[in-house]
Parts: sequence; C-alpha cells; structure tokens
Amino acid sequence: QVQLVESGGGLVQAGGSLRLSCAASGLTFSVYAMGWFRQAPGKEREFVAGITWNGGNTAYADSVKGRFTISRDNAKNTVYLQMNSLKHDDTSVYYCAAGLGVVPGSLRGIRSWGQGTQVTVSS
Repeated sequence: QVQLVESGGGLVQAGGSLRLSCAASGLTFSVYAMGWFRQAPGKEREFVAGITWNGGNTAYADSVKGRFTISRDNAKNTVYLQMNSLKHDDTSVYYCAAGLGVVPGSLRGIRSWGQGTQVTVSS
C-alpha cells in the first residue's frame, strides 16, 4: 500500500521559513517524479513544485519561484520543500504527490497523494 506522509507544517510569521518533508513507502520511490501542491480554503488545489525521479529537473509555480526549493533524497524515500520568505498568501494545506513526470505547471500521471500538512503564515 502506497503511503505519502507529509510533515513540517505549522504556524510561522511572514518572512519566515519552513521545511516540509514527505516520506514515501510502498512504492519504488526512485522511479517516481514527486510534487508539492497546495489548497487554500475555497480555492482549487494548485501546483507548487515538482522534481523528476533523479532530481535532475525541477519546476515551480510562478508564485513561489525564487522562494521555494524542492529537493529529494532517494536513499531516504523523502521529498522536501524548503519555503523561505513566506507570505500570508502561502497559507494552505500542502500535499505531496507521486507521479510519472514533471510537466510545465503540474505533475503528470499522479498515482498517489499524501494527507496534507497545514501551513499558516501570519501577517
């Protein structure tokens, strides 16, 4: 059974930083592209960042470019999202996902989602 478990969310002041982690089990992590999405109340889920199976390519939403960094450690079956210079608008539930590839603005062929972790940025 595939499990993606996010952690690292919390409450932070605007301008602060958080690092999210997503630990994967039940799948061959190293062959999957991984991504982070977020969903704020009343809004649709949106793509935040994606990374290819070997970390060779990454993609970001325009709203987070230069502030967020996605990375992965295939030895630990974990993908990370380093979030710096956080803004109130970054407040959302953040989800990780496993997919077949990274395409502009999304993750292709999503196979599994995590349960999400709340990030709240106070202004």
